Amino acid sequence: MSNMEATPVEVACVGEPTSGVEVIESREVPLGGLRAMMVRRTLPTRNRSMIGAWCFADHYGPEPVAESGGMRVLPHPHTGLATVSWLFEGEIEHIDSGGVHEMVLPGEMNLMSAGAGISHSEVSTPQADVLHGVQLWLALPDHARHGDNGFQHYVPEAVKLTDPSGQATGLIKVFVGELAGSAADIVTATPLLGAEVLIEPNARVVLDVDPSFEHGALLDTPALSVNGVELQRSSLGYVGPGASKLELVNPTGALARVILLGGEPFEEDIVMWWNFIGRDHDEIVRFREEWQMRSERFGVVGGWESDEWIPAPPLPNTRLKPRKRPSTND
Repeated sequence: MSNMEATPVEVACVGEPTSGVEVIESREVPLGGLRAMMVRRTLPTRNRSMIGAWCFADHYGPEPVAESGGMRVLPHPHTGLATVSWLFEGEIEHIDSGGVHEMVLPGEMNLMSAGAGISHSEVSTPQADVLHGVQLWLALPDHARHGDNGFQHYVPEAVKLTDPSGQATGLIKVFVGELAGSAADIVTATPLLGAEVLIEPNARVVLDVDPSFEHGALLDTPALSVNGVELQRSSLGYVGPGASKLELVNPTGALARVILLGGEPFEEDIVMWWNFIGRDHDEIVRFREEWQMRSERFGVVGGWESDEWIPAPPLPNTRLKPRKRPSTND
């Protein structure tokens, strides 16, 4: 998915853990088109830009395609990151310059690694009456960001969650990493976790998690508490390293759904602007220039005319610099 903001700001993604649960509220961003489909973004923000290597999180829908026109994201570039597509409802056609043509379907994870450069398109299909899901990005560490692009597809099994008495409390689908005895057959460049957790009405789920990870819980449904802190729909609860358990409580009479993200704090300072991740201003300038010139770095996405692509927005008038997040003691 492309970042369609007309004036994207640079974001320096550096990890600063916090105690307790930090609630990050989403902001609405148009995805593009005449009847722009709106997405709700929780990463990056000025106060928190990463959870492990997770550096971008959009939550969208349920969006009637007849009202929004659906998703039609023309070929656009990426560098230094991997995209993770996860749908609850709908169908999206993915085509990339690495030669991959794959459908994004509910409960099936697609991970596209840009490496040194890739371009792709995403279009909802005529079969999709509703679009509902999340789009996530992972920052690649320096040792992985200069390599080849790649693609992984994985369909996780649903694992039943129970309380100590054996009563069913929910289901979990682990699409990256390992949790609750389930491990995803996915290779990532840094230790990570990604899972969809469904929690039964008025139920409590306690998950044993890696205390070296920081975690985020992105809520799809109306209400949930994370370690005693209440979340509202589309908000994200951040828990810093040190927590060995996450308590998720559904206070409602309907099924709750949350996307759980986690990872070891990302040690490298990176600059993210538009659809590029680099290490400094000059790299971003070079990536932009090469995309505008349609260089070989990004390849060609099949099925599109030569004039069907998304140009990069103008760079700001100042040099892109790391933006340090405020200390938790401020």
